Amino acid sequence: MSPVYLADYVELGAGTGIVHSSPAYGVDDFNICKQYGLSNDDIISPVQSNGVYVESLEFFGGQFIFKANQNIIDKLVEVGSLMDTETISHSYMHCWRHKSPLIYRATAQWFVGMDKQPESGETLRKRAVKAIEDTEFVPAWGQARLHSMIANRPDWCISRQRNWGVPIPFFLHKESGDLHPRTVELMEEVAQRVEKEGIEAWFKLDASELLGDEAAKYDKISDTLDVWFDSGTTHWHVLRGSHPMGHESGPRADLYLEGSDQHRGWFHSSLLTGCMLDDHAPYRELLTHGFVVDENGRKMSKSLNNVVAPQKVNDSLGADIMRLWVSATDYSGEMAVSDQILQRSADAYRRIRNTARFLLSNLSGFNPATDILPAEEMLALDRWAVDRTLLLQRELQEHYGEYRFWNVYSKIHNFCVQELGGFYLDIIKDRQYTTAADSTARRSCQTALFHISEALVRWIAPILAFTADELWQFLPGERNESVMLNTWYEGLTEMPADFEMDRAYWERIMAVKTSVNKEMENLRAAKAIGGNLQAEVTLYAEDSLVADLSKLSNELRFVLITSTASVAPLVSAPADAVVTEVAGLKLKVLKSSHAKCARCWHHREDVGVNPEHPEICGRCVDNISGAGEVRHYA
Repeated sequence: MSPVYLADYVELGAGTGIVHSSPAYGVDDFNICKQYGLSNDDIISPVQSNGVYVESLEFFGGQFIFKANQNIIDKLVEVGSLMDTETISHSYMHCWRHKSPLIYRATAQWFVGMDKQPESGETLRKRAVKAIEDTEFVPAWGQARLHSMIANRPDWCISRQRNWGVPIPFFLHKESGDLHPRTVELMEEVAQRVEKEGIEAWFKLDASELLGDEAAKYDKISDTLDVWFDSGTTHWHVLRGSHPMGHESGPRADLYLEGSDQHRGWFHSSLLTGCMLDDHAPYRELLTHGFVVDENGRKMSKSLNNVVAPQKVNDSLGADIMRLWVSATDYSGEMAVSDQILQRSADAYRRIRNTARFLLSNLSGFNPATDILPAEEMLALDRWAVDRTLLLQRELQEHYGEYRFWNVYSKIHNFCVQELGGFYLDIIKDRQYTTAADSTARRSCQTALFHISEALVRWIAPILAFTADELWQFLPGERNESVMLNTWYEGLTEMPADFEMDRAYWERIMAVKTSVNKEMENLRAAKAIGGNLQAEVTLYAEDSLVADLSKLSNELRFVLITSTASVAPLVSAPADAVVTEVAGLKLKVLKSSHAKCARCWHHREDVGVNPEHPEICGRCVDNISGAGEVRHYA
């Protein structure tokens, strides 16, 4: 009589709904038979490790399992026990390397018990689940994934039957199968031999060398450890060895970083061994990244001819552009790369590098030890630029702390393109090139540029490492050998809360300048004007905006980068005034009829008034030979 077991993995829609059980050759069969009380000793496993039936098996002993199939069928026919036979095609497991068919086979192994109750404390599963809850995950979905794996996993089989690997140095009693009573002591002796002679010390060891007269009673096992146990215990060697600092309650790394496949691998095994040893994970945070694919989302493959070789990118574009591409990509999913994508990274890199070059070139002759101005003496626009830099630095610190490198990249790039390149740096060119070298107007600007440079070089250092170190060498002032030896720049000052030209004020001014620039582009396209400095602009605005613009007085033209700029009430706007995207603002641009100053390029009515300087305007004359112009705002 054969017992009948109920199993939820047998489907009524396939076959008869009744299947035979082979607990030694299938996981489902093994588990259901154990569930119904079958012991390990009851499970018959006549297939040896070489795929051959044991000699003692009647009729088929000594035969290779696949070659024995037809003999088994013939025997069933012979004794009248076979009703029918047919060949079917179905999915079957094969060796990934040799492409040959495989079989499951139940063997005696060494396990770490997930639910085995220790002498004190919680089970390993409960400790691991709690450790997951105490760990920060980037991205957050990694926590649920690892939690599910730990909560539902079986006991951990840590032994393997291989000819290589870290040995399990156990001696088992030939009759009882028990470990030698001096196992821990013997393991230490083996470890000392391995330390001197290498891993082969165990494999070539004769048991009598350690057991003496007892050797005949014990078997020296040849099992090796699961390789994930090897990698999962690296925290013991690193955090208690090469980096033993700052671990209050057992070693804990700030971060483990790997691909998403490691929730089942290194993250997983490290968690279990950490909980075994220290009752907590060996890490505070886990960061998971995706895999690199081509621009169409396909896996990199030589056969598809879509492989982007990192060394080739380094040789052609430079390592910093490769690093910038990495930082610009959201690594929580697959990371697309191609020559075209890398070229876009190269373009973005050039924008950041050119901004840094502009900053450096305009710090020529600036000595921060003697020329830097305190915040309260700086022009309003310069104070805004430093304040904006400080606000961005705070955002970047937060993004770096959360490993959101794509946000770091995008905000630095936008800062270089918009606030700096599209606004501030354009405005200060006139001041830099036309005012006296040591004037307050110029020193105020250089002070802001110095602060921005000191911050920027630190922002980009983790990503554009080579560029940052190059920039560091050329910044004025005394400094140590590398930007990598420094922390965030602390010289940035915040704009006072009651400052008249506050952050919101400059946001409104930027919006006005954007509208003026848009109309300038239209006029240039129509060939009505050449450069901005050929233009005379009149802004027709509602009262609140008139008040804002009037605060800049005659310096409004420097902000708009026009030769003249005037403000008038919105109601006085002529019919041909251009309506802008700024609420309550119209504008009209005319080409200046005045001569062009050869020095500042502004078109002014006083060009040539001074006979000693017939080609320049009165402002430039004053900057060259007089007291110099005074700037208050821009």
